Amino acid sequence: MLNVVALMGRLVADPELRRTPQGVSVTTFTIAVDRSFAKQGTERQTDFIDIVAWRSTAEFICKYFQKGRMIAVDGSIQTRTYQDKNGNNRKAFEIVVNNANFVGSKSESGGFSNYAPSAPEYPQQAPVEPVPAYSVGEPDDFAVIDGDEDLPF
Repeated sequence: MLNVVALMGRLVADPELRRTPQGVSVTTFTIAVDRSFAKQGTERQTDFIDIVAWRSTAEFICKYFQKGRMIAVDGSIQTRTYQDKNGNNRKAFEIVVNNANFVGSKSESGGFSNYAPSAPEYPQQAPVEPVPAYSVGEPDDFAVIDGDEDLPF
């Protein structure tokens, strides 16, 4: 089975860190995600998607993200059923986060990078041969491809 979700959007409110009775960190929040297509002559619609993060991911999100900040998350869809105040059965759909990442420039993300510490914190190394954009490695090893160039493979 496959259940994989990747989303990028803006936080609707500040995330709040809570703890379960067993002491496990958890946060729930909503992000606003613009739809990728809009009919001609109409405004692009926005979906408001509920997100749940646990443990260190929840702590990370609550520490570094606030209302209005862009966030990228990947995870899986989870459903749960509950009864509302009137006793009606309801089903909730939530995204359970595996990873959360900053989006945008350093100034938009509070001075934090998406990937790793800034260059002065890296030890001095001899230059390395560039690796193809599709291989796994450090972010600085990847070639930037903007779509106007021929791919190396």
